[in-house]
Amino acid sequence: MAENGESTFTVIVAAVANLGIAAAKAVAGVISGSSAMLSEAAHSVADTVTEVMLLTALKRSEKPADEDHPVGYAGERYVWAMLAAVATFVGGAVFSVYDGVHTLTHGEELGDPLVSYIVLGIAFLLEGFSLRTGVRQVQAEAERARTPFARYMRLTPDTTVKAVVMEDSAALAGLMLAAGGLLGGQLTGSGVWDGVASILIGVLLVYVAWVLGRSNAELLIGRPLPKHVRAEVREELLSVPHIVDVLDLTTLIQGPGEVLIAAKIDFRDVASAEQVEWACEDAESQLRERFPSIRRVYLDPTPGVGQRRNGPAGPSE
Repeated sequence: MAENGESTFTVIVAAVANLGIAAAKAVAGVISGSSAMLSEAAHSVADTVTEVMLLTALKRSEKPADEDHPVGYAGERYVWAMLAAVATFVGGAVFSVYDGVHTLTHGEELGDPLVSYIVLGIAFLLEGFSLRTGVRQVQAEAERARTPFARYMRLTPDTTVKAVVMEDSAALAGLMLAAGGLLGGQLTGSGVWDGVASILIGVLLVYVAWVLGRSNAELLIGRPLPKHVRAEVREELLSVPHIVDVLDLTTLIQGPGEVLIAAKIDFRDVASAEQVEWACEDAESQLRERFPSIRRVYLDPTPGVGQRRNGPAGPSE
């Protein structure tokens, strides 16, 4: 699928950038003795592990539906994306907070920060390029969905790209915090600044892990289409000949570009069985044409309120 191809490219760019950055930060952290730099190295390692999991998610979610999984494997992407959020928390946040607290309680010997500044500058450029790739994809998807960028980021079912954008944004903020810690230590000769920067980097990663974890949990539990889109789906159904009312409407996001629609429909009482069948076909065609992400449509002919009141035998005399 084209969307999966775009997401895969975005994640690969982020993974390659983070792998090189992690090694450079670790070397710079050892040379400079900076806990903030070591925290940033842990941050980049966690991001690399995250991207490997996201690539696994993209690959496994492409598997076609089979007898054991009749609606496909799209939801598996959210399982792996959830594990990626946990990796960000455990691999980056916990280490960063621990290292910062250790620095504040035990102190640290500050070395030459020059190498760290150079690495931070290069890392900023690479992370910026990776972030630009992710933002461009989100902008393109938001335009196709005719949704503002911020709203699309909050509601997008493509949590792999959301993870890349959020992690790269956090990485840029972390780089500035690490630079601030280095500069504060250099000006004052105290390791307190570096320790505080390390803790702040950990707190930042906790926030990113929480947001991504919550987004994936909502989609795993089952999230409907936004309210205004549900109203449009209902409107489209009511435009089909022989459909009188939509008594109940259920929408379920199964994955990026995969939506399931199920509805209880009140058809015209005088409609024949053949007309009801063709109305169901027309409804599915119209919905798929207007909303390309809708993959499955299940309509259940259901008596309306008046019919239920009168019963199956008609009005009582």
